[in-house]
Amino acid sequence: MRDYEKALSDIADIRSKVAASTTFKGLGPAALGITGLMALAMGIGQSLFLTDPLDVPLMFFGGWVVIAVISVALIGAEMVVRSRREHGGLADSMILNAVHQFLPAGAAGAAICAIFLRFAPDNVWMLPGLWEMLVSLGLFAALPSLPRSVAIAGAWYFVSGCAVLMWAAGDESLSPLMMGIPFAVGQLLLAAIIYQSYGETDVS
Repeated sequence: MRDYEKALSDIADIRSKVAASTTFKGLGPAALGITGLMALAMGIGQSLFLTDPLDVPLMFFGGWVVIAVISVALIGAEMVVRSRREHGGLADSMILNAVHQFLPAGAAGAAICAIFLRFAPDNVWMLPGLWEMLVSLGLFAALPSLPRSVAIAGAWYFVSGCAVLMWAAGDESLSPLMMGIPFAVGQLLLAAIIYQSYGETDVS
């Protein structure tokens, strides 16, 4: 029995190592592109209907949390379908590996948002820039499993996060465009990179 359990453990370790060293093809350009368009639509919509987001921070960030949840669901659904097709028996290990790489940045973003809204509401203007930088960290953390050109999208999110923080710091302002434009450009850029890297036949 011990030999059987050891054999199963060794197989699981091998699968995990193979998954970690294989380029993950679960990300799909369609879902990524849609999330970019959603971010742009939310940014434009809030610009039209929220006169001063700092007066209604829960409404402002609540809208973006909804967009984030929908985006995760879309990307996750496409990830499962593509992983089953592209990675076969390694699909579950590949998905788990990808989630582990992105999860710390996502959890940090959620925690920072909750802490700022509850304990430091005067500093919520920092959140858009911080979120963009955390997305950058998540992409760079996942880079060993993704096409190397994804680093371009990671760099975009890092630079845009820094720029948004510097821009907002002038008058501690909060604008929907601080979220809408960086995330729209970042997600559409990422979709284009994934499409180009995997090839047209891979994503059809």
